[in-house]
Amino acid sequence: MPNDRDNDSQPTAESVLADATRRMDQSIEAMRRDLNNLRTGRATPSLLEDVPIEYYGTPTPLKQLASITAPDARAILVQPWDRQSLRDIERGLMKSEMGFNPSNDGNIITVPIPPLTQERRQEMVRMLKRKIEDGKVSVRNVRRDAQDTLRKMERDKNLSQDENRRSQDQLQKATDAHTRSMDEIGASKEAEIMQV
Repeated sequence: MPNDRDNDSQPTAESVLADATRRMDQSIEAMRRDLNNLRTGRATPSLLEDVPIEYYGTPTPLKQLASITAPDARAILVQPWDRQSLRDIERGLMKSEMGFNPSNDGNIITVPIPPLTQERRQEMVRMLKRKIEDGKVSVRNVRRDAQDTLRKMERDKNLSQDENRRSQDQLQKATDAHTRSMDEIGASKEAEIMQV
């Protein structure tokens, strides 16, 4: 009679931990991408890349409709590939929560990036903290899924109680390291936002 442990489809504690770590890393990367859209005092194309634009009735990220460049620290230029979309892009930029005031010359949209007021900086920091907390929730959800898998493996006698306890400790250490990393990324972004 074959043993259950011989079954290749059965996850091991190591594979559960490796998968959890990989998914936590992905949470950090997703949070980083999200934070790139937060406005600091400088003009960068990443501020506009994911702004949703109503294009033929479909919300489309701006980066799919135009080339976006930042010739200097105070302005971003948006050159649509389809000139018919100029008005839609301008409208989408005005509606975004970033507070942009674009101007359209018929070919290119110029988005001036005014210096942030103290009040706007504090608002950005609040948004930053929300995004970091969302990232941490994502990491904790990964931990919870892995814990559930490890407990089920123990119940099914595929993992000893000691192995489960050791794996749970490693999982908690990985979770702590990832949340610390998110805090560090957030602190550096906050310093960037508050810099005058």
